[in-house]
Amino acid sequence: MAVESSFIPFPSEVVMIPAGFLACQGKLSTGIPWLDLVLAIVCGLAGSMAGAYINYYLSSWLGRPFLHRYGKYFFLKEAALDRAEEIFREYGELATFVCRLLPGIRQLISIPAGLSRMNFYRFSLFTALGAGIWTIILAALGWYFGKISSGMSYLEMINKGKALIHEYHIYIFIALGALTAGYLFIHHKIMKRTSAE
Repeated sequence: MAVESSFIPFPSEVVMIPAGFLACQGKLSTGIPWLDLVLAIVCGLAGSMAGAYINYYLSSWLGRPFLHRYGKYFFLKEAALDRAEEIFREYGELATFVCRLLPGIRQLISIPAGLSRMNFYRFSLFTALGAGIWTIILAALGWYFGKISSGMSYLEMINKGKALIHEYHIYIFIALGALTAGYLFIHHKIMKRTSAE
């Protein structure tokens, strides 16, 4: 999770969903499912905070000119940095909370917070809230998958997944369509506002 929250592109879903799955089955450190889930969430949140602090401190220490010049060598495109700064300027400190829930910008929002020298305690609070919600959602999703696949073989899990997709495909397409439409609407609105400025 620390890697995912820093500037290195690594999806948190790869870590937290399997952690929730294994916690449900009691296959993590304690063997007590609910305690394993709590520990997975706490560790995920701690990792997210560590990665966010790395971005925050590096950006406040190195500054904008360094990031614009050398960021491309660390997967930080100048356009993405500029966009993160625009969002931060427009929405203020609350952006650190909201953007922690959005794919793609989740890793970058700590950079403009560091560049603007946002109050460290407020940064920590908003980052912990956003990252905490995201971590809980992913761990809960893994827990759910662990519950529905309890006592199944791998082949049975695949067949169960196919059956669920077949049974709920209409709802899945509606949800994906709504999410896509919402994303496109927000993206268009933000880009339109940016080009008007």
